[in-house]
Amino acid sequence: MNSNSLNALILVCTLSPSPKKSSSDLLAQQVGQKLSEHGVQPEILRVVDYNVMPGVLKDMGEGDEWPGIREKILAADILVLATPIWVGHPSSVAQKVLERLDAELSETDSQGRPILFDKVAMVAVVGNEDGAHHVIADLSQGLSDVGFSIAAQGSTYWVGEAMHTTDFQDLEQTPEVTANATDISTRNSAHLAALLKSQPFPRS
Repeated sequence: MNSNSLNALILVCTLSPSPKKSSSDLLAQQVGQKLSEHGVQPEILRVVDYNVMPGVLKDMGEGDEWPGIREKILAADILVLATPIWVGHPSSVAQKVLERLDAELSETDSQGRPILFDKVAMVAVVGNEDGAHHVIADLSQGLSDVGFSIAAQGSTYWVGEAMHTTDFQDLEQTPEVTANATDISTRNSAHLAALLKSQPFPRS
């Protein structure tokens, strides 16, 4: 499937502002590279660098920088959420993104369909504690609820040994199983996005 005209927005949901190093950002960079290899143009954005106000509206008023991020989401064919695991859950930044996306449930396109239909979402998770599958399930369900489609095996993750301090960014090289998961998830996400772009979901 030709996906040369596709683009992706990768939202890094680390708690660390730029330019601090981040394992979530590192995995996001790898996801972006693989998407490029599959014919998708990626853009990476670290959410905590912006003033994204809490709430469930498209625009929470003066100072809220979510509307600019929202425009990028609406222009993208693929949305990737990259998050660390904190106390077994997605980061608070990732949760805030889902809460802001809730506003899209009431938005429809020119065909009367939910505005996020025909877009694909993918999840990337890092942590040095258990919980990757739980985090992927939480985020995937939320993204599906607001209208995104999730490709087969549409996630990638790395989890270090529990109760140890080694992070993904501390590794000398990416483990083969994580690299393989990144390749499969990006390839399938690009393929599904190309399919939906050429043949959107029906109105009814």
